[in-house]
Amino acid sequence: MSIRVLIVEDDIDLGNLLRQYLELNGFTALRVFNGIEARQELLTTAYDILIIDVMMPEEDGFTLAEKLRSLHPHLPFLFVTARKAKEDVLKGLRLGADDYIVKPFDADELIQRIRNILKRTKGKEEPANQVLQIGQYHFDISNLSLASSQSHRILTEKEAQLLHYLATHPNRLVKRNDILDQLWQNADFFNGRSMDVFISRLRKYLSEDPSIHIESIRGVGFKLIME
Repeated sequence: MSIRVLIVEDDIDLGNLLRQYLELNGFTALRVFNGIEARQELLTTAYDILIIDVMMPEEDGFTLAEKLRSLHPHLPFLFVTARKAKEDVLKGLRLGADDYIVKPFDADELIQRIRNILKRTKGKEEPANQVLQIGQYHFDISNLSLASSQSHRILTEKEAQLLHYLATHPNRLVKRNDILDQLWQNADFFNGRSMDVFISRLRKYLSEDPSIHIESIRGVGFKLIME
């Protein structure tokens, strides 16, 4: 199976050139134009590595990297950018980048860097069937399954994404706009109401265990309380 690469680059010519060169070297590649499109693509398709430009409209590379840390913590990525400032390089690395290459660059060098990153990170990926323990519930993320000794249900993909987000931030305030931005890609009124509906559903699903509940902080966000 070929390695899947997601290119996040708003420059049409460079993006197309990278995609074509990657495909010539045996990779499967797709190009999107900004961080919002990248996160949307990652909801439906698994990728082995991301190539991320820093300067992009709508959502830049640094912002995308911050969100990848919680949404896809085991997904490797490297920055491709025209910015050479030391502070930018350090910021990129602090955000979890596996490498950083400055434009203009040699395409063969980029290919080798990708191969080196994948060699280093092979075997460190999140388990395919990761299961979280939430109180008395077993949450099988990949199979969208939430089960206890009393019940078993298959969640929708959005329900599972929301529960996973809350469960990876236990007993911590998670802001409404952060959830909407990362899972709905837009913090508008209608998506906010949609999220409230999903929160209500999750409360119902978790109601069998009195030691856990989702607390609302009015106008701010939510906490998944696990006692």
